[in-house]
Amino acid sequence: MALMKRTYIATLASLALLLAVPGFATATITEVGVIPPTTPETTPSCPASPCLAVSRTTGFQVKVATNTTLANVPKAGSIVAWTISLGKPSATQVKFFNANEGGPAEAGIAILAPQKKPNLTYKLIASSPTVKLEKYFGKTAQFPLENSIPVKKGYIVALTVPTWAPSLALGFGKDTSWRASREKKQCSSTSSQSTQTSIGSAVQYYCLYQTARLTYSATLVSTP
Repeated sequence: MALMKRTYIATLASLALLLAVPGFATATITEVGVIPPTTPETTPSCPASPCLAVSRTTGFQVKVATNTTLANVPKAGSIVAWTISLGKPSATQVKFFNANEGGPAEAGIAILAPQKKPNLTYKLIASSPTVKLEKYFGKTAQFPLENSIPVKKGYIVALTVPTWAPSLALGFGKDTSWRASREKKQCSSTSSQSTQTSIGSAVQYYCLYQTARLTYSATLVSTP
C-alpha cells in the first residue's frame, strides 16, 4: 500500500472529533486488516502479468505469516468506514474482466460471525452498500459508511465483490492465505456468483487460496 497514491473520500479527522465527544473518551480507532509494517509490500498485481482480481465472491484473509486474526474484530464497537487498495489494470485488462466477470468493478464489505458447526461456516450479520471502483484504480480509497455497523469481538470483516476488483496482492509464501465463499467444487472457477448477500444466511467457506493477500481494511471505533 505504501507505494500507491492514497485518495480519501473522508478522513479520520471526523472520527477524532467523535472521540472527543463525552461518552467516547475511552473509545479507540482500529484499522481491522491493516498490514503490519514488517510484512512484505502488498501492492495489487494489476497491471503486471499475471493481473489477477477477486471476482464474484465474498472473502477474508485467514493468515499473513504468523498473524491469523487480521480480519477479526478485536473488540466490540462500530465499523464506520472501509478502505481498499486497487491495482491499475490496462484498458485491455479492464475490458476482459468486465466482459467475463459480470460487469464493471464493484465491492463492499460484509460482517461475518463464525459458527461452531458445520466447520468453516460463517453467518452474514451485516453488509455495506457496494461501490463502483473504476475511477479509483491505482489508488487507495476510503469509503465512510452512512450508517455505521455494530460489531462484536470475534466477528470477521470480509470483502464482498459481486463482479470483480483488482485488490489481490501476489507473491507471498504459503503462510499467507485467504478464504472465499465459493462451493467446494468451484474453488478454481469464477463463472458463477458466490457472494454471500442474504443477511442471516450461513455459508461454508471451503475454498482456501494461498500466496495471496486481499488489500482491504475497515475502520473500527470501539465501544467505550
